[in-house]
Amino acid sequence: MPEPVLVSIAAALAAKSVTSLYDLVKRKFAGRKDAEGALTAASGAAPESTEVATLAAHLAAAEKEDPTFRAELRNIWQQVSVGNGSVVNQVTGNVSGKVLQARDIQGGVSF
Repeated sequence: MPEPVLVSIAAALAAKSVTSLYDLVKRKFAGRKDAEGALTAASGAAPESTEVATLAAHLAAAEKEDPTFRAELRNIWQQVSVGNGSVVNQVTGNVSGKVLQARDIQGGVSF
């Protein structure tokens, strides 16, 4: 199973929410039918979907074979996920009950 960070990156790719990340991966996967197919299949898929998991597995394989790609991928992810002080919240799976996603909370929280 791929690292959780790769699953998060794959989910961001599926949402096409980070253009620079998507462009990097698209270039890396060019000419690799299985990997290109995984990127296309994951487009718009839910973060916990099989398509996103498959894409994460392709990312893991690409990172293993190319340390430069790994560094670029992680660098871009770092910049967009926490580099500017932003927070990335993810809720996956079946959720019942209340969920709070936040960065800085001053004072109490009650439901």
